[in-house]
Parts: sequence; C-alpha cells; structure tokens
Amino acid sequence: MKRPILTDHTLIIDELEKSIKFHHWDSVLAFLPEGSYLVGGYIRDIILGRETEDIDIDIVVPTNAIEIGKKITDSIGSKFIILDKKREVIRIILDHICIDIANQVSSTIEGDLSSRDFSINSIAFLFDKKCLFDPLNGLVDLKLSILRTHSGINLLNDPLRILRCFRFVSELNFKIDLNLITFIKKNKGKLYLVAEERINYEIQKIVNGFHALDAVMLIKKINIFGTDNLYEDSFFLDLEKINYSELNLAEKEQFLPLFFIAQILDETSLKKFKFSKAEITKIKLLRKWHVFLKDKNIAQLNELDRFKLHQELEMFLPSFIFYLPQNLRFNWLKRWRDKEDKLFHPSNLINGDVIKNNLKIKDGPILGDLLQYLSKELAFKRLNNFDEAIYKAKQWIEQNAPKCD
Repeated sequence: MKRPILTDHTLIIDELEKSIKFHHWDSVLAFLPEGSYLVGGYIRDIILGRETEDIDIDIVVPTNAIEIGKKITDSIGSKFIILDKKREVIRIILDHICIDIANQVSSTIEGDLSSRDFSINSIAFLFDKKCLFDPLNGLVDLKLSILRTHSGINLLNDPLRILRCFRFVSELNFKIDLNLITFIKKNKGKLYLVAEERINYEIQKIVNGFHALDAVMLIKKINIFGTDNLYEDSFFLDLEKINYSELNLAEKEQFLPLFFIAQILDETSLKKFKFSKAEITKIKLLRKWHVFLKDKNIAQLNELDRFKLHQELEMFLPSFIFYLPQNLRFNWLKRWRDKEDKLFHPSNLINGDVIKNNLKIKDGPILGDLLQYLSKELAFKRLNNFDEAIYKAKQWIEQNAPKCD
C-alpha cells in the first residue's frame, strides 16, 4: 500500500537521510563543499513514497564539479564520466546508482532552482544546513499532483522537457497545469530540435508508465507529433472507448506499449525517431491487417489469409486485439493464450531436415512452400501425427514440384 505524500519538512529530511544511508552513497557527502545541495527526482520520489529501480541523484556544488568528482572517484573506486566539460557536469556510477554533479550556474540557489524544468523537481535539500529549500512551491504541487513550470523558457532551453510533461503524467499520474498546456500547444514544434534518440527514450518511458493511457490520450488530443488531421486515419482508434480489462496484467505490460506507440506515431515518425526495425515491422503488420480486415467479414476469410494473419501476428496478437470486432476478442485471446492452439501458434510436426532426408528434396522455395502448407494443415486440424505429415508432404510434392521432361 502506497503511503501518503510527505508534507512535513522534518519527516521528509528523515526519509532522505535514511534513503541516503540505505543506498550507500553517504560516503560521497564528505567530499561536498559548503553550499552543496541535492535536487530533482530523488527528493521528489522520497516525498511521493515512490520506489524506482534506477537511482538517479542530482547534486549541485558551488564550483569545481569535475575536481570534486575525481576526488570522489579516487576515494570510493566508482566510474567517472565527464558529461559536459565546459559547464562542468560529471557523472559518477556507483553500483546501482547514478550521481550527477554540476556547478551552480546562478549566483543564488533560488536562481538555479528557478531555471529547472518543473516545480516538483525544484525542491532542494541543503546538505550543510540539513534543511529543505522550496522557493517554487514544489511541495504544494506534489500534494496537488500538478505539473507546473516557473517559466516557459525553461522548457525551450531543452525542448525535450515538453515531452517529459507526458512522462510525468504516465509515471506519476499528474495533471498538467492549463497554462503549461497552452504553452505546449504553441511550442510543440520545437520538439523537433531535439535529438531523435532522446525523443525515442521519452516515448518509451511514456508508453510503459502505469498511467500510459492518460498520457497517450493527452498526446493525441494536443497532437504533439503531427498535423491537425494526423489521427483521422481509421488506424488510430478512440482510446476512451476501448475495454482494456480484456487483457490481463502481464499482457497489458507486454503488449500495450506497442499498441500505444502505433496510436501516436505514423510510419514516417517511427523512422525519424529511430525506432528499431523490429518495432517498425510490427506496427506495419498491425496496420496491414487492420486495412485488410477493415472492409471484410473476418469470419469469411479464406484459410490461407486466416493462417497468414496468425502467423504474422502470433508474437504480439494482443497488440492487435482492439482492431477486432468486440464479439471476437474474448475467444481470440482465449485461444492465443493456449500455446497448443496450432492456428494461433503455427508450428510443424516435422522440420525441413526431416523432409529433405525422407523425401530427397533440397533447400529452396519448394521446401519453404511445403513447410508452410504442412503448418497450415496442422493449424486447421487436418494433420495428427508424423506419418500423416510425411504422406501429405509426398502428395503435395507430386502436385506442386516442377516436372522435368
């Protein structure tokens, strides 16, 4: 059971100090000069009572971040990386945690905090004074579960922060301040100034969040990635009308991310944002079969088309299930969950080597077509054992193999 959001400064500081010791990075503190402070997601997640697999720590020091980082690394034997030599931003990797140390940019701590992305990430813990500093009322916004920025310029300094808004909707179930929504609508085009790989990373975070549906619906409503008529294509469904409870928890975690990606990006954007060939191929197949079935009665598909559908979508059929008529979904999912169902999980009773040895044929298109035929026969329950498979293979070869004069 999730505990209530911490609002009392004393309790927050107690939890912070416990967490620092628990994750064994308290040895770093001895190297930090006076005026250093902790900021960002680490504090935010402590306040929210949120546990994450990845421990990311952001520390700001008055000056000499590189020198301080090297001293820490030499002392505790961690990995040291310079992220930005000019601005003096370094990273220390210590077992399961990642510690970023940067120089303070403004003349005051408040100035630095005012330049951060969102108020919920602008709460500082001053190490030497052991107190919280919250000039932007981040604690209030955490309690209200709302995402605000001190200035739109903060987002434009790194336009990826526009997309990160939706990550916090997905991961934290936060609402976006209406003024921020207006700003995003006006400046969404700036997102294309960001490296494609960084956009890909944020999208993956969004579609895998616990509240991904809310974030994806908002992305579609604001139309972050496309023109005004992008989602008029029938491939893009009304996500509010879908009964997601038809999938079990494991299926939601595994297959909804692909479905959501297909709902917010067209094929051109998938390539632009460096999605993998495997992801692009799967989404192309989702679209292919949606178009194929759009004007057809699925119950009247011929055997070959029905077999090919299951063959091509076998590994991710739950990502396609919402394109089916409502009355078919339960039965299709039930059959797909049965790994012994040979239509939904096409296989063969004999492999190519056995066929080559028994029927004296060679590798090539003929062998591939024969294996496809035998798999289809098995899928539609016209094969029961090895002997029947060999017999049918002989018959097929007699009918389909090229004849020589």
